[in-house]
Amino acid sequence: MKQTKLEFLVGVFVLLGLAAIAYLTVKLGGGSLLGGDTYALEARFSSVSGLNTGSSVLVAGVPVGRVEAIRVEPSEYTAIVSFRVMSDLRLPTDSMASIKTTGLIGDKYVALSPGADETFLKAGERITMTESSVDIESLIGKMAFGSVSEETEKAPPP
Repeated sequence: MKQTKLEFLVGVFVLLGLAAIAYLTVKLGGGSLLGGDTYALEARFSSVSGLNTGSSVLVAGVPVGRVEAIRVEPSEYTAIVSFRVMSDLRLPTDSMASIKTTGLIGDKYVALSPGADETFLKAGERITMTESSVDIESLIGKMAFGSVSEETEKAPPP
């Protein structure tokens, strides 16, 4: 009888431990156990370099959603980013979407800057004011190699 009780208690302890690990995995991964109440929006960017599906969407530095999909608009050679935000977040129609970087070479995310319009974006609508990502590598390359090429142009021929 004691052996059965001990096995039962160990089983309960193991199940509680697994449930805690599953909960922490979902929460630390930025997910939601119940799916949460969200709505979809999209934005068009000329460049989304470094942005990935699953990247965060932030307002004032606070996570409010996730990037769901990134696709190319073939007719205009632009990127369309589809993302979901919390349903209690009402964004004015003149809001702006920017692609930012955490730190100097950190992860990319979509930063939303709410506008002041009286009307609000509805599910599935597109944010029209956008600011594309800055490619740090190309900027550093231009600075490094641009200054070298300028100096070689100034040098007199041998």
